[in-house]
Amino acid sequence: GLDHQQLHEIFTEWNATDELNSFLIEITADIFRYIDPDTSLPLVDLILDAAGQKGTGRWTVQSALELGVPIPTMIAAVNARITSSYKAERVAASKELTGPTGKYDGDVKAFVNKIRDALYCSKICSYAQGMALLSKASKEYNYNLGLSEISRIWKGGCIIRAGFLDKIKTAFKDNPELPNLLLAPEFKQTILDRQDAWREVLAVSNKLGIPVPAFSASLDYFDSYRRANLPQNLTQAQRDYFGAHTYERTDKPGTF
Repeated sequence: GLDHQQLHEIFTEWNATDELNSFLIEITADIFRYIDPDTSLPLVDLILDAAGQKGTGRWTVQSALELGVPIPTMIAAVNARITSSYKAERVAASKELTGPTGKYDGDVKAFVNKIRDALYCSKICSYAQGMALLSKASKEYNYNLGLSEISRIWKGGCIIRAGFLDKIKTAFKDNPELPNLLLAPEFKQTILDRQDAWREVLAVSNKLGIPVPAFSASLDYFDSYRRANLPQNLTQAQRDYFGAHTYERTDKPGTF
């Protein structure tokens, strides 16, 4: 694996790009560099891996469910925090549940670049979900939100500030009725060009047994959104079978 100095350098390099420049990438680079003065060890390795939360993520997920907007990347992030909080259970489970134990044996530098592509694609999906949620809330509650202006405001110090918010601002300025950020020409082409790297990163992670919930949820979102047909016709048939919830047909109008 990469040591902390290498990770610091990678995140510093990423933060210098227009695509990944952001507050969270910036502070991640700083965190990997910080040495605990008491032990002379990287502080991040001494911090208990049980993440807390104040409620912002939970409220966002609740709002999305109430409005019927899919935000799987954010749900995955919240779930990852919750799972991490089960520290004692995870320690016990680690002695009972086995999985892959190998290490990546390919070109590390090339793979790091693919991780960068996977991160950017996942980041686009995350912001696409957030903007879709804001758009739905604006219509539902008559907020009259301007997504282009919100993108500009977020650049001014918000913890999710990011260099590519300029591109998001432009996308919604050019088309205020844009249904999803994935359909903006620049972002669409970016994901189409880089999805192979994204998929490879997930394949390697799965093979090595490394959880990457936000990457996985983002790719699932992309693959679901890009398909004209999904298997939820079976879900609807099951709902009607056990609960008489009715269904619509593809060959004629009406509810059955």
